[in-house]
Parts: sequence; C-alpha cells; structure tokens
Amino acid sequence: MTGRHIKVFATGGTIAGKAGSATSRDYIPGQIGVDELLGEAARLGLQATLVGTQFASIGSEDIGPALWHILHDAISGAMADDACQGIIITHGTDTAEETAFLLDQTLPTAKPVILVGAMRPADAVGSDGMRNFANAVGVAGDEQAAGRGVLLVMSDHIFAARDVRKARTEGVDAFRGFPRGPVGHVTPASLEWFGPAWRMGEAARFAFYPDMPRVSILYAYAGMPGDDVRDAVLSGAKGLVLAGLGQGNAPAAVREALAQAAASGVPVVRASRVDQGLVDREPDDDENGFVAARALGPAKSRILLQLLLANGITDPIRQQEAFDRR
Repeated sequence: MTGRHIKVFATGGTIAGKAGSATSRDYIPGQIGVDELLGEAARLGLQATLVGTQFASIGSEDIGPALWHILHDAISGAMADDACQGIIITHGTDTAEETAFLLDQTLPTAKPVILVGAMRPADAVGSDGMRNFANAVGVAGDEQAAGRGVLLVMSDHIFAARDVRKARTEGVDAFRGFPRGPVGHVTPASLEWFGPAWRMGEAARFAFYPDMPRVSILYAYAGMPGDDVRDAVLSGAKGLVLAGLGQGNAPAAVREALAQAAASGVPVVRASRVDQGLVDREPDDDENGFVAARALGPAKSRILLQLLLANGITDPIRQQEAFDRR
C-alpha cells in the first residue's frame, strides 16, 4: 500500500465480529484481529499505508476509562509522530458516540481521528464493515479532515463527535446527528464535505484524566420519587445528569431533590430522554443552580460534566458555557 500514513487502533466490536454463519442472528464481537483486517483492506487497493495495533478485542459495552486512557495515550503519541497523518479507531457501535466525544474534547484537532464500526459482523450477508473501513481510510487520509475534531464514519456518512448518536438498534443506517446531520458524505470512490473545517488549529479543550469523578445519570419517569436523587448522592455521585421528560423536566419531588443536591455542591445537568431536541435554560435554572444540556444527550452530558469537574470547573456559569459551545 502507498499513500498517506495512517495508524489503525483496533478495539474489537461488530466490525471484527463473526457469527460462523452468514444468516445467524448471534455473533461474537472482536474475533478478527487488526492484521487480518488490514490484510482484507490491502486486497481493496486502498491508497494508504496502514499500520495497526490491537488494543482490545471486546464489544464496546465493555469499553470504559481504562481503555480510554490507553487510546488517549496512543493517539497523543500518533499526533506527535510526524510520519503519521491520520488515526482510525475500530470500535463497537454501542458506545462509539461516548468514546468519540471524550476524545473530541481532550485532543487537539491537528490530525484526523476517525472512529469506525459496523452493524453486521464480517461473515454476515450484507456485512458493512469493510465498506465502512474503506470509507474511514478515505476520510483519515484527506487533508481537509483536520480541524473538525473527532469524526465517526458509518453508512457512507461522516458525523462530528458532538452531534452523533446511535439511533437504531439494527440496520446499517443506525446513526444520526443532532443538531447537525452528517458533515460529509463518503464512499470508497468519493468524498464530499458539507462545509469548511470549524476547529482549525484548536488545542484540546480539556485535560484528560484517567480517573474522573463519578457522575450518575437519572432516568426520569412518571411518579419518580426524590429518593432516586438522594440515593445517587449517598452512593458517591459527584455530579448528576437528569435524563428528563420532554425538555429536561421531572416530577416536582425530583426537581426539589436535585435543587438540594446542587445547593450542596453536587452539579446538576438537565438533559432529555427524548431522542432529539434542545434542552434550553429556563428561569428556575438560575435559582436551582442547574445547567441545561442544550444539544447533548444524557451520555455525552455525563462525560462533559466529568471533564469539567476533573478540570476544576465547578461554577455553573462556566459549566453552562461548555454545554453551549459547539
């Protein structure tokens, strides 16, 4: 292979999964090693020099702080390597949006960092993994990919880490973006960006810490008691994210308990359990000391609040500025 030098960091997931049958519903993730994956890519004639490292062979439901630490260190090293021009992370789809967002907030934007996965294992009928990987190579090797933060490539779409979320449990077109949809379109033969890079020359927004404060997500429901909030605080939560009803709402007892938590120094972010939409500030937020999640869902709100606390940002006004930032 020739062309741009790209490092591939493999973690497992469905893109490396096998079912043992082209029509089986069940499969085991992480069965294909990075060397085998790159061997398949070589047969496609991709215009890139790919160097792979296997960091894990797991489903992404088991990815968390330990592997994030390893990935962050490896990507930071690749960023400092003049020979490396782009980074690809093969990853399961269940938590891809969380890994992408964490890295997006803690890495500079000088080189493309692309997450890619698959919704069907490698030996399934209509497997999407190798097409997605070929697309990721095209994006990682494109000079215009820098300055956009971490990106996720799936189903011929390019999504920004802050926007992307998994919106369907099955089907290859499982990812959506909000408030922006895809920021580009890619196939193995073409690449088109829908606008210029918006983060050129930007340094990491936050320092990465392997041990971040515990932040709990509370899923709101009809009749939810305030004890759910108090139990989370008593169990050690240093911050709370409400996956609220509608625009971040909750029963009165819950809102009262959340206000008490905020007054005691436990930050509270109002997000929504609804799939799509903004959670704007409301008049009571100032009095209660709440932060509005804006376009971020509960999972990304949790990560951002963890980063804020780890970096010593505890003032609700400054926290709100981080949630408002694109």
